[in-house]
Amino acid sequence: MFLERKRIFAVLLALMLVFSLAACGGSDAPAEDTNADTPVETPVEESTVSVEDAANAFFAELPKIIVSNEDFVAKVQAGEELFILDIRQADVYAEGHVTGAINVPWNTSALVDNLDSLPMDETIYVYCYTGQTAGQTVGLLKIAGYDVQSVKYGYNLGISKVEGFEDIITTDVAVFDEPQGSELDSEFVEMIGSYFDNMNASYGNNIIPAADLKELMDAEDTSYYVVSIRQAEDYAAGHIPGAINIPFVAGMQESFGDLPMDKTIVIYCYSGQTAGQTVGGLRALGYDAVSLKSGMGTPVTDPSGWANEGFEVVQ
Repeated sequence: MFLERKRIFAVLLALMLVFSLAACGGSDAPAEDTNADTPVETPVEESTVSVEDAANAFFAELPKIIVSNEDFVAKVQAGEELFILDIRQADVYAEGHVTGAINVPWNTSALVDNLDSLPMDETIYVYCYTGQTAGQTVGLLKIAGYDVQSVKYGYNLGISKVEGFEDIITTDVAVFDEPQGSELDSEFVEMIGSYFDNMNASYGNNIIPAADLKELMDAEDTSYYVVSIRQAEDYAAGHIPGAINIPFVAGMQESFGDLPMDKTIVIYCYSGQTAGQTVGGLRALGYDAVSLKSGMGTPVTDPSGWANEGFEVVQ
């Protein structure tokens, strides 16, 4: 009797197990992997930083992006491997340039066409003739996220004035390596491209000569607005008639709300270097800004510059 009951219990237990597996959809066969042949894609995070945000952040921090001409020449003489852009015109570059410098002529599509070849992980050194268009260039590139430095006073007033500079000059043409693929968001690529497509209508390099500004003042033209970005004490000691003062210091963007969007804003500093950076940032923000050629003027820029040219200075 005991054995009979044991057999019945075993049969019942087996039947319960079968029904339980059927109810749960159980199976000894492995589940079909419907994603076996489908590659897993990593979602691409879109940047939340806009051009406006980046430009304002640049002015809020105002990093030092000018290297002295002496230090730059010393680096090249020491054989340091530098990534250098010469933004002078092609014919001038061909006459002689810093060893290793790649020619990206200013006010052409050359810069935006080669963004894929600019490194994000090393310093880019930029020089022009006197430092003003290089200032605009490094301002743009810094806002876009590159590590850049402008060579103070450029080639004509800076590099060529350093003793022994001839040792680093060549006519050998340097070229970009194979493009690595731009890491820039499309908004920043468009910003750099449109910058060169929309230069000031009257001053193609976004630079106004002092004599032209004086002519506008004499004609009582109201289409321009002059801003001195020299330090407050220097502004107080003497400035261009009618100029307001927004010192070139971190946080200067907080004063930009007072700038008119419907006038040409003439920015001037001491020699044009920091004015160039400021113009780059202001134009990225939508202002029609230009810099005063050679600024107020220094001994290095003589005879160019407002005071060097003998124009009125007021306190």
